[in-house]
Amino acid sequence: MRLTRAGYIALGVALAAAAADQASKAWALRADLTGQIAGSFGPLHLTLVDNTGISYGLLQGGGDSVRWALALFACLVVFALCIWAARSERVVTGVALGLIIGGAIGNLIDRILRGAVVDFIDARALGFPWIFNPADSAITIGITLLLLESWIWPARTAPKVGGTAV
Repeated sequence: MRLTRAGYIALGVALAAAAADQASKAWALRADLTGQIAGSFGPLHLTLVDNTGISYGLLQGGGDSVRWALALFACLVVFALCIWAARSERVVTGVALGLIIGGAIGNLIDRILRGAVVDFIDARALGFPWIFNPADSAITIGITLLLLESWIWPARTAPKVGGTAV
């Protein structure tokens, strides 16, 4: 399969997002912020936690079967998104899919190598009750971009002539 320009952009963004995520998690692990609030960056604090489940603490404590099921699901999602990215024509789509793919890969690496995803960004002072990581942020931003793109630049449809698409 030949990559489009947006596909190459998605690949670059995915690699950058996954690398930045893994580098930040390596720093958080070395700083050993386990279960404590450390350092403050305005309303953000650093609190290291292991997340064995998925977003918002769902599926916590499911053991190895849940771990590997989630890892397999993430692989399938990344594969499907890569196909979409390779065929995409819009740069915004490439950036968005790259962020989602990179975030998913970052969390997948944690799940496979550590058995849990490393979370450490604590925004409870802003009323956000969950602790998250850069991969989660990349996924959220990517999904938001896809939604905005679909609202701002909806897909063009073929003009209809006599009730049928041309």
